[in-house]
Amino acid sequence: MDTLQWNPGTLLEMSGSYWKTFTLHTGVKLDIFTIIGDGQMACRTICDQLNADTKGMATLLNALSAMGLLVKKGDQYANSEVAKDYLSKKSKSYIGYMLMHHHHLVETWFQMDKAVLSGNHIPKGTAFTKEERRENFLMGMFNTAMFTAPSLSETLDLSHSKRLIDIGGGPGTFAIHFCLANPALAASVYDLETTRPFAEKTIEQFSLSDRIDFICGNYIENDALTPQDYDAAWLSHILHGEGPGDAQKIVKKAVDCLKPGGKIFIHDFFLNQNMDGPLFPALFSLNMLINTENGQSYSENQVFEMLGKNGVKDIRRLDFTGPTQSGIICGTI
Repeated sequence: MDTLQWNPGTLLEMSGSYWKTFTLHTGVKLDIFTIIGDGQMACRTICDQLNADTKGMATLLNALSAMGLLVKKGDQYANSEVAKDYLSKKSKSYIGYMLMHHHHLVETWFQMDKAVLSGNHIPKGTAFTKEERRENFLMGMFNTAMFTAPSLSETLDLSHSKRLIDIGGGPGTFAIHFCLANPALAASVYDLETTRPFAEKTIEQFSLSDRIDFICGNYIENDALTPQDYDAAWLSHILHGEGPGDAQKIVKKAVDCLKPGGKIFIHDFFLNQNMDGPLFPALFSLNMLINTENGQSYSENQVFEMLGKNGVKDIRRLDFTGPTQSGIICGTI
């Protein structure tokens, strides 16, 4: 449950918090933090690079400084350490793609009342192109997974696995790090054809093209996976995109492609039994209501039940909590 003490002050602060959100989004969208880089820069210089109005840019830069993302000295602006680390494209820890993915969701989130009343998702408008959405989503998935995958790969027990299938693996971030941590492991990333170029490029960057391949398919509609061909199946953040029926189908397909004794790992945002927390999974379920036909966050018990119906044994939740309250449930075939 959310423990925030609600009163007129906190209600008004929450209501206006999107002001800060859009200030951050605009800074990232205009690439302010990358332009400034490691040095200092006057407003006029930034305006020259962006062909921007001086008054408008100064107002934005001052607001970003008030938020602590920029540091202003005289007429010069510099990135804070956080901005250098996460908001400049010069940093390997850049998360701006995910912030832009959040920005793209605004056009549907502001119509949440329609989704709640109808029970249907809000069709995406034309404010952003499919290419923009795809790039920011895939790059955002890669960037956020990079905060989790390296350390998780050191603790997740895949020592007895020779082949792993990463279902809905997108850019293959987890498969990459699982293979890096387990030299005897090979993996397949299973996702849509549109994802292939980015995944193969990412896999190549880590020099793992000889151990990780890409299988094209739709994990709802297609049966491209060979039965009993893998020792481990990894499903990260895909169940929440589907309704209960299709989520059950995905689990069955994952189980069917495992050899006897194989392991299945489901990484997602799990709600509690009462479905009213933790906060991020509860809010994420709203995001799925608004932006997908049938998606939702599932409770830990619901996932246990999906696995149990497919003969999975020794089902348990691992001692892991991701940056956005994600968890991992695993079991054995």
